[in-house]
Amino acid sequence: MVSIIIVPGWRDSGPGHWQSLWATQLPDAVRVQQDDWITPSRSAWVASITRTILEQPGPVVIAAHSLGSIATTHLPPEAAARIQGALLVAPADPERRSILADFAPVPYQPLPYRSIIVASSNDPYCPVRTAGAYARAWGSEFVRLQKAGHINIEAGFGAWPLGLALLQSLTGDSYSATAAFVPPPSSTSALESA
Repeated sequence: MVSIIIVPGWRDSGPGHWQSLWATQLPDAVRVQQDDWITPSRSAWVASITRTILEQPGPVVIAAHSLGSIATTHLPPEAAARIQGALLVAPADPERRSILADFAPVPYQPLPYRSIIVASSNDPYCPVRTAGAYARAWGSEFVRLQKAGHINIEAGFGAWPLGLALLQSLTGDSYSATAAFVPPPSSTSALESA
């Protein structure tokens, strides 16, 4: 069985965010916890993600957002070897914000697992050209959304069906993310940009 590892970004993902919804609704989903969401340290964040991955009984698929996507690319080989695939959404550009500078430089070598980057044409935290450069360097598939902001709750992304479909493409036949997800009665559908 594949475990889904939810890796939030800087300041965590609050209520209503697709990561928060997935963490509570998807079977076998485990959310990474950080000691400090406000002043992130690369060594501490990578250690938490590594520990979470290695605690799982089998392979994992990562669902990361923002700085969580960048932290995922810094994982040591023993953690990366357990990753079956990674959905890296709205990756941050740590060279653009001094508070995130500990995560620079971003690794620019192929990732040893299948990965999909989802980026927006108007993300305030990472130019789409930078996200495209990450995709080329990491060997990732690249999904570009038009005017989707930071692909978070403020940009209208709640349950986010497109993201679930992309996640399912990484989990393979052993897991059906879209069939397993049952939105809570009070949730609204995600705003999708094409």
